[in-house]
Amino acid sequence: MEQAISLAEFNRRIAGALTAPALRSVWITAETVDVRTAGGHMYMELIEKDAAGATVARLGASIWASNLARLDALFFAATGARIGTGIKVMVRVSASFHAVYGLRAVITDINPEYTLGDLLRRRREILARLAAEGVADMNRSLPVPRPVLRIAVVSAAGAAGYGDFMHQLARNGARLRFSACLFEAVMQGDRAPRSIIGALERVAAREGDFDAVVIIRGGGATSDLATLDDYELAANVAQFPLPVIVGVGHERDTTVLDAVAWLSVKTPTAAAEWLVERGREELELLRRLASDTVRLSAAHVGAGMRRLDYIAGLLPQLAVGRVQRAAAALDMQSAQLPLLVRGVLQRRGQRLAAIGELLEAVSPEATLRRGYSIVRLDGVAVTDPASIPAGATVDVVFAKGSAQLKRPR
Repeated sequence: MEQAISLAEFNRRIAGALTAPALRSVWITAETVDVRTAGGHMYMELIEKDAAGATVARLGASIWASNLARLDALFFAATGARIGTGIKVMVRVSASFHAVYGLRAVITDINPEYTLGDLLRRRREILARLAAEGVADMNRSLPVPRPVLRIAVVSAAGAAGYGDFMHQLARNGARLRFSACLFEAVMQGDRAPRSIIGALERVAAREGDFDAVVIIRGGGATSDLATLDDYELAANVAQFPLPVIVGVGHERDTTVLDAVAWLSVKTPTAAAEWLVERGREELELLRRLASDTVRLSAAHVGAGMRRLDYIAGLLPQLAVGRVQRAAAALDMQSAQLPLLVRGVLQRRGQRLAAIGELLEAVSPEATLRRGYSIVRLDGVAVTDPASIPAGATVDVVFAKGSAQLKRPR
């Protein structure tokens, strides 16, 4: 009978076989799962999937504490992400066999460019598919809404980015009044794309209530934001009937949503700043239109007054001339004189009535009746709100009556 060996001896033989050069310091590609840290070391499973998504290979792996800080810093500097679950990596490994814990791969180096390349490849594939379907530019081609004050917000309710966005809208210096309605969604992890699509569907059901949609979340790891690089989500945003403003991540972060949305900004705060600036531009336009209306009305009234003065000066001369000509023709036209005088007076009366109606239409009182008001400070009309000192009281004249208003300090 053949002599048996102990399990420990068998394990020593396996460990000895793993010292072969082909199993030492080898670059491999895999996907990470079940990443965790303990005792200063990082443990994970490395897996490989086939085209159908089935796992065809699995191996436990470790990054010992002596290498972990260096590799994590290297990966973060290149990708903005920490080494974690669900990312594709290229790592340098050596086979290691422990008599108690079995076979593992010890990771000694990592190539972050491979991870970035996989994210970029997936993004390019999604954009190419949307372009081939003819929908990539649909949302970006929507007309500019005017104004943009009714906002549907897709975000996580307790997220810091949502709080920053709302604070920026509420504290805007132009004192614009925005209406923002939250449509809550999961903004990270595998559930994020489906959750955001659900929120967009709820917004679409109330399309007429909003001017635009804002999708916001704060920055995060590149691998975390990569969950937003989803074809179904991008297709929904690209074809959404309202302009979509995307404010996801920080300066270095981009997703496929940035390429298909009506507007892409870097942060939730930047999205709010854009809305405030847009509202300020619309307010300034209205102020210019009001100023132009007042100026043109004043010019029209002035021209009417000058015309009236001119006509008033002519009336005596016209009357004298008419009397003289009528007297000269009295003998020949005595029978027609009353008729001629009545005709002249009727025509002049109609002309004066028309002039009076014109003057009434352009008078300051008529302007006030159309909804305008006159603001006076110390009896002088105010044309620039900046000229009103804080705490000053101004007189506001309306079509019906007047009021005194005090500017807050």
